Amino acid sequence: MNKPLILITNDDGDAAPGINILTKLMLQIGDVVVMAPDGARSGQSNAITVTHPVRFRKLEEHEGLIRYACTGTPTDCVKLALNDVLARKPDLLVSGINHGSNAAINIIYSGTMGAVLEGCDNGIPSIGFSICDHSPNADFSNFEKFITQITLQTLNNGLPDGTCLNVNAPVGEIKGIRVSRQCKGNWTKEFAKRTDPHGKAYYWLTGYFNNHEPQAQDTDEWALANGYISVVPSKIDLTDYEQLSFVRKWNF
Repeated sequence: MNKPLILITNDDGDAAPGINILTKLMLQIGDVVVMAPDGARSGQSNAITVTHPVRFRKLEEHEGLIRYACTGTPTDCVKLALNDVLARKPDLLVSGINHGSNAAINIIYSGTMGAVLEGCDNGIPSIGFSICDHSPNADFSNFEKFITQITLQTLNNGLPDGTCLNVNAPVGEIKGIRVSRQCKGNWTKEFAKRTDPHGKAYYWLTGYFNNHEPQAQDTDEWALANGYISVVPSKIDLTDYEQLSFVRKWNF
């Protein structure tokens, strides 16, 4: 039986510990092609490069694995892999393991999930894996068996067209998996104002996440806060179908 073909990318760069762990795990399941940015691209969302050329180079190749580094964004990586590298559409796309949570509103900023949405838009079952730890020395050991489990379930069951998975893990002991919905919330006080040696102001991205529904137990934020992995089925179609009839009544 042919092994599944798995495309891997991320937004932390080709040398990030998270993508190395993810590659190790996916090699136990199928043949792997890695196309990752050549450096950190966090917060790139679905950005594509339009102002200058994008290049990639092969890092290594041996049986079951080919790794490339790309000068572009995570979405560029997926587009290049599908258009210029892979001989056929992959059976699965996985992105991560991201260093930091992509739960709640973070999904719209995340380069990790931007790549997942690009895979989803191309009809590929796609999963983003993240852990709530920004440290380059993050411990993924408790997460690993669940990544394998979720990956195999996705390969066996497939995903509906236009749907992908946003998977986030807490730090430390994991109690299990909760299929959740995206928590409502927003970031506040997002920039810290500072002054450089020349007396000119500059701003550094910071902020605090404001959970609008801290008591709700069906959200990804609740799952993570209580020691569970959150699995959120997410859609690329942003249409609010419930409000179509409301807006159609407007006097345009």
